[in-house]
Amino acid sequence: MSEGKRDRRAARVAALRPRYLADLAAGTERFFAPRRSACPWCGGGRLTTRLRTTDLLQHKPGHFALDRCRDCGHVFQNPQLNEAGLEFYYRDFYDGLGEDRTGATFGGRTAMYRQRARALLPHDPEPKKWLDVGTGHGHFCAAARVVLPGTVFDGLDVTEGVELAEREGRVDHGHRGTLPALASALSGGYDVVSMFHCLEHAADPDAELRAAARVVRAGGHLVIEVPDPASRYARLLGRWWLPWLQPQHLHLMPVAGLRARLERLGFTVVAEQHADAHDPVDLLAAVWLAVDRVAPRDDVPWRAQAPAAPRRWLRTALVLAAVPAMLVATLLDRFAVRPVAARLGLCNAYRLVARREPPGPV
Repeated sequence: MSEGKRDRRAARVAALRPRYLADLAAGTERFFAPRRSACPWCGGGRLTTRLRTTDLLQHKPGHFALDRCRDCGHVFQNPQLNEAGLEFYYRDFYDGLGEDRTGATFGGRTAMYRQRARALLPHDPEPKKWLDVGTGHGHFCAAARVVLPGTVFDGLDVTEGVELAEREGRVDHGHRGTLPALASALSGGYDVVSMFHCLEHAADPDAELRAAARVVRAGGHLVIEVPDPASRYARLLGRWWLPWLQPQHLHLMPVAGLRARLERLGFTVVAEQHADAHDPVDLLAAVWLAVDRVAPRDDVPWRAQAPAAPRRWLRTALVLAAVPAMLVATLLDRFAVRPVAARLGLCNAYRLVARREPPGPV
């Protein structure tokens, strides 16, 4: 990072610090809803603690727990962040301080985005209108145009990133808000609705699915990709498994539960993909999360003071020392594990393509 850019960031951090410290003055307990005693997916009461962790990405204060339902396998944050908590922990992640980093991360995944678009081709090779829910800065839509040049791509997101995506021409039209809130206005308007790694962020995933059922026209398709809580990596890597992504991921649904819910809503699942949805980054991400946890923090506004220069130098030294481990992890992810990930149950995500059936005769 250049000295000028570092100075500009330091000034932004200093300007944001009073608000963050005021938010944290009363502790983090106020960011959580009451703890659930029953599974939000099936209503079962046989819950067990699956994971306890902290924020390993932004390192904002707080402790988070994921419970697992023994009846249906659903994994969910418990207690769950309330509206104030979601605002606090999302702030400066995708937008604000985190906008440059997030844009660079998601903007460089063109091959994956095109592969996602090609997943629809066997079922609808020429959709007219596609709505990408949770589109962020619209990078998927921009890449998917190469696969489907005749398709209109709209985006929907709660952040201002969707407005940026429209200004930059990555989406034809940007809808800012939530899918349940906009479902009536968009009812039956799309041949395809995609939800790539956004359903797990929803406070009420069932409401998101019901809204999607309203927006997809009869005969159209819903494409969903989510982390797979049944992945063996989830057990092997523990808290260092990136798809836990606490505190943002509120619900992680086993594939059987999501298939059943879609069928109840009038969909027929026409494709289930695991190997194609797998993102080969598990070992690299685990190494990075562990290093980032140990290395002294960069300056952030939710810490009372900026780190002194020796601490910044120490962080740089630790990160550089970890480069060989990260290189080995990358090679293992891409060339050793990826070819056998499905066979070994290591896929970190799954994708469902579901057709919206016309209503039956009355």
